[in-house]
Amino acid sequence: MHARFARGAGRSAALAAALIATLTCATAATAQPTEPTPSATADPAETQTADAGSVAITTKDTAGDVLPGAAFLLLDSTGQEAGRGKTDAQGKLTFPDLAPGVYRLKETDSGSPLHDVAADQDVIVTPGATAPATVIDPFKPAHLTLKTKDNKTGKLLPGSTVNIGTGDTTLLTLTTGPKGTASGDLPISSRTTKFWVKQTKAPSGYALYKPSKTFTAGPGTSVTVTVANSKTSTGSSPDPTEKPTGTATSTPPTSEGKRADDTPGGTMSTRPHSTASDAYSLPSPSTDATGEATPKALVGSLAHTGADATAWILGAAGLLAASGIGAVAATRGRRTGSDENTQSGED
Repeated sequence: MHARFARGAGRSAALAAALIATLTCATAATAQPTEPTPSATADPAETQTADAGSVAITTKDTAGDVLPGAAFLLLDSTGQEAGRGKTDAQGKLTFPDLAPGVYRLKETDSGSPLHDVAADQDVIVTPGATAPATVIDPFKPAHLTLKTKDNKTGKLLPGSTVNIGTGDTTLLTLTTGPKGTASGDLPISSRTTKFWVKQTKAPSGYALYKPSKTFTAGPGTSVTVTVANSKTSTGSSPDPTEKPTGTATSTPPTSEGKRADDTPGGTMSTRPHSTASDAYSLPSPSTDATGEATPKALVGSLAHTGADATAWILGAAGLLAASGIGAVAATRGRRTGSDENTQSGED
């Protein structure tokens, strides 16, 4: 009996020892530190958020009005898309949680029928900061057509140069081509802009257009401007339908007795003599200091035949003398016949 008790006690002691050893190992295992070192506890996601930046976009037009609905694309330095979106009712858009670096901001749509998209721009993102980006969308230009025409016939004229501008600024210069027209895009700075037109060079043979001319144009509109020029006055030839006025003038004889416009060889001038002043009149006597009558100079001028005027004067004087002698002879003949008849009656 004692032996059996002793064997049981030995077994109990062995079990107790094994249990104690097991508990000791478990306690030693749980005594190991469970938290990592400070360098191993950092969360990569938390580190990226702490170093990230953002881009805040504000979109306006050249008049200062905000533009909602403008679409943008953001690209990183490798050309990969980093974000896309549209501006809200206040014209704003934000791209958050961006790694530091240089980004390319591209506007893909202005969201307005009156505006063009702005040029691309680079944005630098720094850790923990917001990079502002203001985008100005220009108005669409107006398409201008220039025409220059004759103010009476309406014929289109080439070679007309015109400046178009607003205020003190010239925005566009156009010159009409062979068809009398020219065209170009006119920059617009507001929804309705007033412009002036000034012609700096008139078409050949026409006077410069000097009156003030203005017009209005809006973004994306088409406008036609017409300049009418009048022909310059030449004044080189008189109207053939006009009647002669005054007395025709004649060229005085030269020292040689010929007219100043006589051509060599004595050819006749083609200038017509159509007025009474070109006819010749007989000289009338005048009294000199001695009381004797002296003939006056002939009035007018000889027909232009290239001959010396003296011969004509002598011929006219001889003709008058012959006429006078003939008249005297006829008178004496009549008197003689009358006397003879009288004497026959008396007898």
